[in-house]
Amino acid sequence: MDDTSRRTAMKLGGATLGAAAFARSIAPLTEWVPTLSSEEFLQKHYKELSREEMETVLRRVEAMTLEEYGAEVTVQDIRPMDGVQFGYALNLSTCVGCRKCAEACHNENNHDRSTNQSYIRVLEMTKGSVSLDLSSVEYDHAVPAEDKYYMPVQCHQCDNAPCVTACPIEATWKEADGIVVVDYDWCIGCRYCEAACPYHARRFNFTKPEIPAEEINPDQAYLSNRIRPVGVVEKCTFCLHRTRVGRLPACLEACPAGSRVFGNLLDPKSEIRWIIENTRVFVLKEDVGTQPRFFYFFDS
Repeated sequence: MDDTSRRTAMKLGGATLGAAAFARSIAPLTEWVPTLSSEEFLQKHYKELSREEMETVLRRVEAMTLEEYGAEVTVQDIRPMDGVQFGYALNLSTCVGCRKCAEACHNENNHDRSTNQSYIRVLEMTKGSVSLDLSSVEYDHAVPAEDKYYMPVQCHQCDNAPCVTACPIEATWKEADGIVVVDYDWCIGCRYCEAACPYHARRFNFTKPEIPAEEINPDQAYLSNRIRPVGVVEKCTFCLHRTRVGRLPACLEACPAGSRVFGNLLDPKSEIRWIIENTRVFVLKEDVGTQPRFFYFFDS
């Protein structure tokens, strides 16, 4: 039985048996699958956890990270701020394709080192064309190349998110500030959301992430950059562990060309509102009706 079907069976079992009896019944399985525990099997959905239960979960995640990776981390449950709707914009006229954004994402979000994973793909595009079919993500030459421009693609935090609709167990949803999140302890790894995303913005953890203790970012959030377990789908969260406390996304801070703009769409004085109202803005794959919060623009 694979991890996905085991996790599904455990969720269903926990719903029909008493908690204590169920914990005893799965004890042999938790020894067979060392990465899973009875606490994880029995854990409620994020939205159902009380503040006290959430604190217990956070301390468990911290303890597991110390035990499995040898790193002391702080994991928080950071909720949306009132009066904030996040949006992101990217200037295609100035992006040079250096991939510094993807590198920053890789480090900030505790991605598996061996696969060099990131939530950002930088597409090398032919000038005069917006065809993604003609783009490349595998370029290894000096940038920017002649007759090319560059289009970083990540989660667009869609208001009409097909990934949310596709999830059969409500493990992913849109928060009040517009960020689409995943409860990584509730996800069963079916990958329906990954298949539904038109931007190829979700990643599946095929193996347990490998990260040296000294490279782990200790500033973590439960719905964001904590180390994700094997067998679940993960995604960009606009660095909510940073942005919900007034900081900027790591990818924006790393951009040497100043191509990225992030802010509150509800603030009429914000830079992102000025971009949307005063430049030639477009969204990727507008025809699919996802209503994304990630915008592209060119200099006039």
